[in-house]
Amino acid sequence: MTDAALAAAFFSRGWAGFPHDPEIAAWASAARPVAGDLLADPDLRARWLRCGGTWFAGVNVLPNDDRGAVPDAGVPPVSGAVVDFVRDRLGLAAFAWDRAQISICLPGYPAAPSEDESAAAFRFRRDRDAAHVDGLARDAARRRTIGEVHGFILGIPLTQAPRDAAPLVVWEGSHEIIRSALKARLAGVPVERWALEDITDAYTAARGQVFETCRRVAVHALPGECYLVHRLALHGVAPWGDAEPSGLRAIAYFRPDPYPGRDPAWWLDDK
Repeated sequence: MTDAALAAAFFSRGWAGFPHDPEIAAWASAARPVAGDLLADPDLRARWLRCGGTWFAGVNVLPNDDRGAVPDAGVPPVSGAVVDFVRDRLGLAAFAWDRAQISICLPGYPAAPSEDESAAAFRFRRDRDAAHVDGLARDAARRRTIGEVHGFILGIPLTQAPRDAAPLVVWEGSHEIIRSALKARLAGVPVERWALEDITDAYTAARGQVFETCRRVAVHALPGECYLVHRLALHGVAPWGDAEPSGLRAIAYFRPDPYPGRDPAWWLDDK
């Protein structure tokens, strides 16, 4: 697929897959043993192992620097065609990579609710893939506000897993529905107040529209491949299917903020 075709797919569907890239393959190969060490760490397991021991959430656990590298472990900076795409098509170049999430699912995911997960939330995880838009915060009363905002989501598989081993799922075109709903909700609200606004009703209604009108797609990639997801796309993780009940599925996710400290108006722009 040409770069132009990738761009068309990304902006229309809200995600794009990138073929095998030697630079991404080298990064994944070097990061894989680091991820294994993180999964084995008892303190990290106590903090991040959820869903009946079938999901290591691993938020921001990779000790990478702002280039995406872990020099002491031989992990190089993140590079390759996808980084060129982010620069040329998204217009993002001079940003710092965040510490990657290492998301690891094991057979049976989601086996049981997490300790802080209600029965309703668990059903939503099991039946609706815990569908969400990154960057939205939720308080104890389940009120949603704009929290951390990101420029994109980059997923880099670390293990060779079957297609139905708890894949990422994306609702194609959902980013435009979410964008329109939040723009309408926040119209007339000063940008500096956006983070204080309750957007629960607008978001919930938009999510319902997405479920009714957008195609749900399971995204599968092998080590050396990767995928880019639009920052406003509704996405989640499917349950572990009929894949072999052994092994695991590990993916590194980067969600950098390209404009730290800037007001979030850019987050809802047309790119």
